[in-house]
Amino acid sequence: MNVEKIAELTGHGNPIFTLELSQKPGILFTGGNDKGLVEWSLKDFSFIKVMFPVNASIYAIHCPAGFPILIAGLRSGEVLVFDFIQQKLIKSLRHHVKPIFDIKSAPKKNELLIASEDGTVSVWNLASLEMVHTIKVSTDTVRTIAISADEKQVAFGCRDNSIKIHDLEDYTLLKALHGHTMSVFALAYSPDGTYLASGGRDAQIKIWDTVTYQPLKNIPAHLFAVNHILFHPTLPYFATASMDKGIKIWGADDFKLYKIISREKGHASHPLSVNKLAWNGNQLLSVSDDKKVIVWDIKFD
Repeated sequence: MNVEKIAELTGHGNPIFTLELSQKPGILFTGGNDKGLVEWSLKDFSFIKVMFPVNASIYAIHCPAGFPILIAGLRSGEVLVFDFIQQKLIKSLRHHVKPIFDIKSAPKKNELLIASEDGTVSVWNLASLEMVHTIKVSTDTVRTIAISADEKQVAFGCRDNSIKIHDLEDYTLLKALHGHTMSVFALAYSPDGTYLASGGRDAQIKIWDTVTYQPLKNIPAHLFAVNHILFHPTLPYFATASMDKGIKIWGADDFKLYKIISREKGHASHPLSVNKLAWNGNQLLSVSDDKKVIVWDIKFD
């Protein structure tokens, strides 16, 4: 597996916490600890514009498939909805008063899930943008959301070290998984739905069977917190980003480590925490506390 750095996008003045590919191919959005949500071109790797200003750090961005909107979750608890057709902010989803850490959507239900530091996940109708439900998940922060490919399960990773599995139909609690010794920061269901991968502040990745909920494997993955786990859209690999400044690529079927992208391995990589990843085909995009977006071209053998 060969890795080549093909672009570096600069312009943010502070750490970048999150990124999301637009529904429109070739467009990337980023947000972090500065004054706006930024749009970039992945065709020529250039800055396009600041989409809209914000008055608090952006921790989550989501572009739901099939809807011409972008949703941003802020440290203030505010959730902003930008309409691409009208080219303006059309709504603020005001419910949470503590930071928003993750936003995901369930397309079959046309529902939006928003996770907060208040220990709840609010559920919104994507068409009307009205709140329909609140799930009390934890007494502490809900950091991350993962929805299974068949949209039957949703997993929530919490600051109390637990993972809560809920039925996506009626949001009833199915199982609480305990295995991490510190906060759970990252969750991802395998594309075939057979397992859930979790990563935490304890630097471990755990693999859980999605039928029995039993732990299948523990991987001592990084030196510090695992910030993100992301499966490749078509190939049997997943990538992880860590506070240890490294990115790693693993086999999704054999759990072997295939590549380390880091300064120690000779790559012109991030010198600070890598916070989030996105796959754009075989390009891997990473954002970091170093205020940069890096685009990596991955050649799979």
